[in-house]
Amino acid sequence: MQISCAFDSGNIHVVNAASPSAIQLEIKKDNQSDFYQWFHFKLHNPALGEHVMTITNAGQSAYVEGWKDYQAVASYDRETWFRVDTEFDGQNLIIKHHLEHASIYFAYFAPYSYERHQDLIHEAQEADLCELSVLGQTLDGRDMSLLTIGEAGEGKANIWITARQHPGETMAEWFMEGFIERLLDLDDGVANALLQKAVFHLVPNMNPDGSVRGHLRTNAIGINLNREWQEPSMEKSPEVFLVREKMMATGVDMHLDIHGDEALPVNFVAGCEGVPNYDLRHKALEDKFKELLCAITPEFQDEKGYPKDEPGKANLTVGSNWVGNHFKCLAYTVEMPFKDNELLPDPIFGWSDARSAILGKDTLTAIYHVVDDLR
Repeated sequence: MQISCAFDSGNIHVVNAASPSAIQLEIKKDNQSDFYQWFHFKLHNPALGEHVMTITNAGQSAYVEGWKDYQAVASYDRETWFRVDTEFDGQNLIIKHHLEHASIYFAYFAPYSYERHQDLIHEAQEADLCELSVLGQTLDGRDMSLLTIGEAGEGKANIWITARQHPGETMAEWFMEGFIERLLDLDDGVANALLQKAVFHLVPNMNPDGSVRGHLRTNAIGINLNREWQEPSMEKSPEVFLVREKMMATGVDMHLDIHGDEALPVNFVAGCEGVPNYDLRHKALEDKFKELLCAITPEFQDEKGYPKDEPGKANLTVGSNWVGNHFKCLAYTVEMPFKDNELLPDPIFGWSDARSAILGKDTLTAIYHVVDDLR
């Protein structure tokens, strides 16, 4: 029996693998950080049969509440990720699965590889209205890539969508894949109409270093990028610094920052009600966008979410707060679950890569119905 994580986004430490019925594992911390929760590993055993894997340090992870009612995902072909029996006893996360083939992958959520990221952005650039540019490099030397879709013109809105500031939140890039696919569909009337009114600036992966390293929440040196937006630097957070500089050059009329939430089993948004520049116009835009999403898809809701910030008390180091305040624009953090969506439960797949991509496509419709109000 072999257990390994020596691949893109791999994360696990083997404590004991002497017996298939008593495998002991630990999740490794993000580099130079105490954050950990993302895991991704391969198990190989020609003997097949029942395997019991216990992650012994789950009780000290970043978001312990995330393990309640959670089921890990697994895949034999690295394409279809299904949920497997998982339980949490307050300290240990116990994953059980009867192997049907010799080799299987387990993960916290369906992984989105750096190779798939490269395929996404380079296939997109082949579209006539899409330009791929490199804003600069990360601390590990990877490109910070930007897709610009649409032609600039007088009166056009500049819409920015960033994703995966927290690299373990892979559903964010699945969302972007669906969004980009629909936006570039020449037969899609919503996409074509939107591109007459807006230019889209898309960063599918804000944290490529953390993604490849198998981090949950931070970049190569343990920095939480979504707490860097007030004073980013090339030394600590070049990812934010480079994107923010480009935002300053283009202007921003709308910003969505795409994330995943460990604990809440629903899709929701977090707004800018606590930023200093928040006003009635801002609130009206937020309310309209939420109402649109609720009308467009039953996957979205607005009853559960984060507590709202008091006026003037928002944390301006957070991406959507800083952008919404600085540009006085509609800005939301979009959150998807690691678990299932309790509104539409799926016992086999839970909330999944495919559903994340579909939500990305649906979000385009909501933007279409609000684009005329952005300026």
